[in-house]
Amino acid sequence: MTLSRVQTPGRRCLLLFSCLALFVGLFVGLFGMVIPGAVLRAEPPTADDWPCWRGPTHDGQASAGQVVPQGWGDAEHVLWMVDVPGRGNGSPTVVGNRVYLATCDEATGSQSVLAFDRATGKPVWTRQVHGAGAMRKNEKSTGASATVSADGGRLFITFPNSDAVFCTALDPDGQVLWQTRVCDYAIHQGYGASPLVHDGRVFVIADHKNRGRVAALDPATGKVLWEKERPPAPNYSSPIVWKLFGRDQLILTGCDKVAALDPATGETLWEKEGATTECVTTTVTDGERVYSSGGYPRNHIAAYRADGSGTISWENGERVYVPSLLYSRGHLYAILDAGIAACFDAATGEEKWKQRLGGNFSASPVMLGDTVFATSETGQTHVFRATPEKFEELAVNRLGDESFASPAICGGRLYFRVAVTSGDRRQEKLVCIGER
Repeated sequence: MTLSRVQTPGRRCLLLFSCLALFVGLFVGLFGMVIPGAVLRAEPPTADDWPCWRGPTHDGQASAGQVVPQGWGDAEHVLWMVDVPGRGNGSPTVVGNRVYLATCDEATGSQSVLAFDRATGKPVWTRQVHGAGAMRKNEKSTGASATVSADGGRLFITFPNSDAVFCTALDPDGQVLWQTRVCDYAIHQGYGASPLVHDGRVFVIADHKNRGRVAALDPATGKVLWEKERPPAPNYSSPIVWKLFGRDQLILTGCDKVAALDPATGETLWEKEGATTECVTTTVTDGERVYSSGGYPRNHIAAYRADGSGTISWENGERVYVPSLLYSRGHLYAILDAGIAACFDAATGEEKWKQRLGGNFSASPVMLGDTVFATSETGQTHVFRATPEKFEELAVNRLGDESFASPAICGGRLYFRVAVTSGDRRQEKLVCIGER
């Protein structure tokens, strides 16, 4: 007598249920350690996130109300530390329960996006975006110097690869959704312009000596919504949108001018000659002026009226070439590349104070409330008060041996990308600092 001949409808249901239960049990047993941490919420970033280059407000300002340590060391306040494969200068992007980094394997020329668990630092996934073809020239540059931008449901990254710049979108599980070739790219030093998500568009830029391009892409499909040719000059600054004088303005600096475009159409609203040819910094604003800074072929900080006139309110010859400025309560706080902190009156340019910190700086400073965190290329973070009266140092901390990436502050924690060297071996680390 075979089994099928003695089955009743009830027994068949029981058998099906048992098989289903066995399948579910095996699935959970095999993948249960991955599933709980594998899903990023498909919701817009919150105040507890750091979703893009320069943070939630795009100006290096962390959300108010957080409390983070001002002092730390190799063990003190280090919640976790994890190895990062490859090399990159892009900042940590922190959204939901994930931390994202772009990285480049310089031996093979591959470029990837990495995801780590926000609570533990445990690697979650790696997605290779390009298998070879990474580009860089300057020793301080990398093939992954842009920062991942997130809108809650998608991740966006720009890479220089095979004589072109590409923008790629990934889903929360690291699967590639689309990839758009922005334009040809004649590399000069490197590439570090991060994508910007704003009002249903992804803005990307690739300035170079053979004429670059700025474009707005559809975040769902990668379709080019509009594009515009740029002047023929090498430049590295990221696009930024500010609401000024009642309208959104896409601000672009470098290539010897500051320009404001309509983010919806790409139409030029105003532009003004005077910026340096090569800029790395991203502009900040006081609501009336945008502040440009650069270091080649000349040093300068300049304040441009954003009312359509482009009038230069003031200008000086300070070298703020790589670290971006901070604006707070009527004053600009700058870290000069040569290791000097400075404060200027934002309306007049009057110097309030200067203080030598020592070392060289490439990372942009970040601010929480009235406290500035500025990290040098040797991994020293100077913590000081943002006040125009005088320089007030609060702490000096050390992590690793190198640091070129700007830190992120969110959810009561600081996230650093540093490198540790031992002989000829260089190992990048992602470090989370916070109260235990």
